[in-house]
Amino acid sequence: MERDIIIEIMQKNRTRRFFLSAVLCVLMCMLLLTGCKSSANHTGIAKYSIVCTTFAQYDWIREILGAHSDNFELTYLLEKGGDLHSYQPTAESMARISSADLFVYVGGESDEWVEEALKGAVNQEMSVVNLIDTLGDRVWEEEVVEGMQTHEEHEEHSDGETEYDEHIWLSLRNAAHLTDALSEKIGQLDAENAAYYAENAEAYIQELHALDDAYADAVNRAERNTLLFGDRFPFRYMTEDYGIDYYAAFAGCSTETDASFETITFLSGKADELELHTILAIEGSDQRIAEIIRQNTRSQNQEILTMNSLQSVTAKEIESGFTYLGAMRDNLEVLKKALF
Repeated sequence: MERDIIIEIMQKNRTRRFFLSAVLCVLMCMLLLTGCKSSANHTGIAKYSIVCTTFAQYDWIREILGAHSDNFELTYLLEKGGDLHSYQPTAESMARISSADLFVYVGGESDEWVEEALKGAVNQEMSVVNLIDTLGDRVWEEEVVEGMQTHEEHEEHSDGETEYDEHIWLSLRNAAHLTDALSEKIGQLDAENAAYYAENAEAYIQELHALDDAYADAVNRAERNTLLFGDRFPFRYMTEDYGIDYYAAFAGCSTETDASFETITFLSGKADELELHTILAIEGSDQRIAEIIRQNTRSQNQEILTMNSLQSVTAKEIESGFTYLGAMRDNLEVLKKALF
């Protein structure tokens, strides 16, 4: 019946055809999205929808939800392993965000697309968590240290605009603070089970604190206090937590892939000066720059080790049991090898 009325109107006033078609399209999308939002799981309980951008926040939320995870549709947008700094949402991702009950994102420069995504949100009651805003004064500006090759993006911000380091999850102390904040948001969403989520969060936070203590103990007992990365450096939050010095080829958010002669010479010289026996790279690196640095040292025998910045975790890795705590424990073992 409604379809016949619309057709009749369109026939009477052809000049409005495009406008009405557009409205119908939007209405259909809204209905589809609303239908997705009200879907139920196999127990018949209505699901809440949570969408998050990066792996760390996704894994913290999994820990909070625990046995009640079936009550939620939890989406991790970068599950194909894409990098946060270059991520652009698909139409499907935008639809999921639009109808989410809770949307969690980092909040740095790489998330500039989020503002537009939220403008078109269908769920006007959506709760949104900007993790950088949540951390407040725990957030550090991106840093360029001696010898580091500056990149175009950093130079563009030399006019005084603040560029924050987005790799906030690489601090176990940040992870504890954010887990607590996310637990509170989830408890507001599903108030009936709020106490359960708070208990799960507290148990997980205790694990984070224990690992934090292990990091602090290892650094306090270490023979060295400097890391050298022949790569990007996304670990500033970790080094700030434990008072570790570092040198690196590029800043954490750099898009550079080739180090200059001056950068290679400086880093090779530092490896010699500090008698470092390791050169570090991040996951997914071809280690080419680290190898060139090693070849330009006196001994040329440094071990090249990898630390995981958890920037490109895939759905396949998650299915095989990859977790935030597991990765951070592995990073601790690499840190010990580099500093002892």
